[in-house]
Amino acid sequence: MDRMKTLFAFVLTASAAFAGSPKKTPYTWKNVQIVGGGFVDGVIFHPSAEGLRYARTDMGGAYKWNPVTGRWSPILDFIPYKDLNLMGVESIAVDPRDPKRVYLACGTYTNAGTPFGAILRSDNQAGRFKRTDVPIKFGGNEDGRGNGERLAVDPGDGHILYLGTRHDGLWRSANRAKSWTRVTTFPDVTEAVAPPPAPVAGETPQQRYQRMPVHGDGVVFIKFVPGSEGKNKPTRTIYVGVSLKGRSNLFVSHDAGETWADVTGEPIGNRPIRAALSADGSLYITYGSAPGPTPMKDGGVWKLDLATSRWTDITPDRPIPGSREFGYAGVSVDAQHPQTLIVSTYNRYQAGGEDIFRSTDGGTTWRKIFTQGGASAGIFDYSKAPYVQMTGIHWLFDVEIDPRNASHAMFTTGYGGWETYDLDAIDHGLPTHWTLFSPGIEEVVGLQLDSPTAGLPLISAIGDYGAFAHHSLDAPAPEGAASNPRLGNTSGLVSATLQPLLAVRVGDSAEHKPENIGFSIDGGNTWQPTDASPQPTSRNGSVAVSADGTTWIWTPEHDLPYVTHDRGHTWTALMSTLPRDTRLIADPIASNKFYAVSLKDALLFTSTDAATTFTAQSFTYSDGPPTAKAPDGDTRGGQDRLYATPGLSGDLWLPASRGLYHLSGNVFKRLPKVEAIHAFGFGKAAPNKNYPALYLVGTIQGEVGIFRSTDTGRSWLRINDDQHQWGLILQIAGDPKQYGRVYLGTHGRGIFYGDPQ
Repeated sequence: MDRMKTLFAFVLTASAAFAGSPKKTPYTWKNVQIVGGGFVDGVIFHPSAEGLRYARTDMGGAYKWNPVTGRWSPILDFIPYKDLNLMGVESIAVDPRDPKRVYLACGTYTNAGTPFGAILRSDNQAGRFKRTDVPIKFGGNEDGRGNGERLAVDPGDGHILYLGTRHDGLWRSANRAKSWTRVTTFPDVTEAVAPPPAPVAGETPQQRYQRMPVHGDGVVFIKFVPGSEGKNKPTRTIYVGVSLKGRSNLFVSHDAGETWADVTGEPIGNRPIRAALSADGSLYITYGSAPGPTPMKDGGVWKLDLATSRWTDITPDRPIPGSREFGYAGVSVDAQHPQTLIVSTYNRYQAGGEDIFRSTDGGTTWRKIFTQGGASAGIFDYSKAPYVQMTGIHWLFDVEIDPRNASHAMFTTGYGGWETYDLDAIDHGLPTHWTLFSPGIEEVVGLQLDSPTAGLPLISAIGDYGAFAHHSLDAPAPEGAASNPRLGNTSGLVSATLQPLLAVRVGDSAEHKPENIGFSIDGGNTWQPTDASPQPTSRNGSVAVSADGTTWIWTPEHDLPYVTHDRGHTWTALMSTLPRDTRLIADPIASNKFYAVSLKDALLFTSTDAATTFTAQSFTYSDGPPTAKAPDGDTRGGQDRLYATPGLSGDLWLPASRGLYHLSGNVFKRLPKVEAIHAFGFGKAAPNKNYPALYLVGTIQGEVGIFRSTDTGRSWLRINDDQHQWGLILQIAGDPKQYGRVYLGTHGRGIFYGDPQ
């Protein structure tokens, strides 16, 4: 049977235990509280079950609202490393007649090197899932990820689901997502994909992103028309929107999906983004010139009367080419008042910033929610996540009116989202009040973790929002993200082991300025930029700080290492021996010593004069160079970086793609039990032990997990379980002040700290 036509389900099961696998010790895991931090691209309310709603994210899994705790609860933390692609959620669907059933389309990327996605299905409100593998690639973290919803359950017959894809058309299941068949009668809606532009010298990644070609993203929404079905029979009338520009982009079936036709008269100048169907038979659709988050230059809002097939342009604020360029994104209709709806703008920065427009007469007239007559009509409370004060309101790709409470509305953003319980205040000339709806959602990418030898428990470097100084692990930093300078991605962060109040971070300026390095002399409470940078273009890369804090070495990306002895007032290039992109580390005891390694050349570089000169020493491996692919299939090269043992001078470790190596003389000796590593770090020694604890994420004796060793790697304990895997973990660091505590930096599920139970 053609597997492109019919697929069979596979149940998610725990990995079988391997003989001789490491023993386990129970840990308690909690998110370090930042709150939000990533793109929540969809909120899905159940239409009738009060308090039941789900949220999807672009690369951090999905969540279910817990009305008892008033927080979101993650529902995909069981995803293992081998299935990390499933942490990007393309779409979520609930069964309108059965609140227990929920379905997720999971897959992060559609590129050639990414595996196919899967449909996860649950019959107990996400308490457990079963899985159907599909020959479809989803783009949970690609352009168009805020559109939707692409997955929908037929309200007439809950056995039937439809799935819109980016590159493979429309699919249908008749058995509650256990198997899927492509709808071959649906029109071909594929678009040719243009190659990305060649890089231009000196341009930033953001500038190149702006030049990327705009492509459609396939089927973006599916809407069933109630009343067109018999009892327990499939809905006969279905509308499907497709991200196409300049050609038909809305299709309808009146025979339960057997045949399809273009909807006549639909706007074709822009692409459909989202749609909402009102109880009075009006279909509202937002349009934009690009799928988003690619910047939109044009867009609008249109209304289709399903009874008369009449289209009406109801755009509340019209873009102007060349001067007021923006589009529209989210749309939602009040389930109790079918003439009341809200829509959100996208990329409206030339026209005063993003806003939500509200109409109570089917789009004939509109009021702004955030601003009114030049005055603020929206009041925002930032206390649940103070860092969002500096992010600006952006990426409002989903706006939702609670179907059970017309005063309750939500909108999503690139850092979580907001909600109000007085949406109708605007009708009475009063401001709406907004609070962050994000508590429980932790979606940052942990790029570097530093637990100083004294002072704060943790300083973290993350993607998009720079760095955080965590005074408390259980409450967001009251001062918000580290600023002065405000970095976007922070690629390097380290504190001095003997002077832990001094910390240095490097990255890429959020304001696209040449200030890409900052330092703190009070343990991360306040920060300041250096007087100078090695070069005007220096950004990102890695940074090392001597034990006493007097010598810093910054290796900007694609550049030589540079050293400063005066806190960044002057810099000197280390040109004699070290190649470009060399990552250096400081000796934790001897303040004049630094190390670097070249795996390709099997050379260890050492400086004993505060990076004035380096000597190169050849080394060998106990069982050959660590270049083979790891047993768990990791082709990304593992760690392949050098680490220095805290509290000891000259004691070096090399975690590599297929094992863990410890330097003895001029030989890196491989530990026999470690088979693959994705992250490595140290922590405080166990009681009655003199050597720091080792922590790693990887594979030991055939078992994948998070591990701790208190005897220099001779034996290991697994400290996580199969319900706490989080897809991809990028960083691990033990706390030097508290034995057993360990920090994890994930790829989209935030930062965790774990303690022994």
